[in-house]
Amino acid sequence: MKIAVAVSGGVDSMVSLHLLKAAGHDIFAIHFLTGYEKSENISHLKLLASHLKHLKIEMITVDISQAFQSKVVDYFISSYAKGQTPNPCVICNAKIKFGVLRELALKQGADCLATGHYAQTEKQSDGNYLLKRGIDLKKDQSYFLSMLSEKQLSTAVFPLGKWLKKDVVGYASKNGLSSIVQPESQEVCFIHERYPDFLIRSGCIKRSPGSIVTVSGQIIGQHNGLHEFTVGQRRGINCPGPYPYYVVRLEQSTNKLIVGKKSDLLSENCQVCDINWIKERPDKPCLVDVRIRYKSPAVPAELYPTHTNQATLYFNSQQSAVTPGQIAVFYNGDVVIGAGRIGV
Repeated sequence: MKIAVAVSGGVDSMVSLHLLKAAGHDIFAIHFLTGYEKSENISHLKLLASHLKHLKIEMITVDISQAFQSKVVDYFISSYAKGQTPNPCVICNAKIKFGVLRELALKQGADCLATGHYAQTEKQSDGNYLLKRGIDLKKDQSYFLSMLSEKQLSTAVFPLGKWLKKDVVGYASKNGLSSIVQPESQEVCFIHERYPDFLIRSGCIKRSPGSIVTVSGQIIGQHNGLHEFTVGQRRGINCPGPYPYYVVRLEQSTNKLIVGKKSDLLSENCQVCDINWIKERPDKPCLVDVRIRYKSPAVPAELYPTHTNQATLYFNSQQSAVTPGQIAVFYNGDVVIGAGRIGV
């Protein structure tokens, strides 16, 4: 079996590559350019290429900037234009890494594509594949892979699924990788400035001042554009009041920013659309654990399928700042059942 390893130069992808080589697999590295690289990223690419040449591992570099722009960046901008808060990493994994990049890897003779994600796949007796959490629950990245199809999962390899992050860092240090890996970043890879500035500079969103209004209908101030806010945000409202104000919702039709108390952020349910069912769509209501954003723990909820790719979630306990545009991921134990976009 020939495996293409997607390498970014970070510790996770580099350790994944080393583990697969040590296990005796026939591998090659594949690195993609998005068109949004910093100058230091380009400099590091030369260091990465030199290291792989020393290991006698072929590296293919592909420019997928056009696809990245249309499938990820444009999606990000259009979501904000609709008053939603997207998660571009989820879309990138489904449409770029395991979409465009996977297809390129297969054309180069690979049978599978490996990445440094902390997640697991499992082949069932019927030949279908499951997506499961990585054993390091603090680092688990099954959330970011939740929009992958079963077909994509069938050719996915996650060498770090059974590893703890601290052990990966230790392996890198022990094997002399620490000096060549790039520092990790928690930011969106194509944005190197404030989100609002990036959105305005895109030319697709214009500053559109409007009213800041409390949930009771009182106008208390002005905002410079809804693109500067997301549900649950406190910073930037800049309106004095009897209590701290939080963004409750973005009212796109009237260009109003609706604010309220922290308790006004609580929701008992939410709509989910554009659902990707990895397992078969349930034909009746079922109990799930759901994550409404990556940094939130999974919470119990009842899932009511309403249409082929739509459902309503009823939380066992109220959840704060359920944000339109974010991804809700449904779990049954450690197994990802499906995921979709939280609706307005």
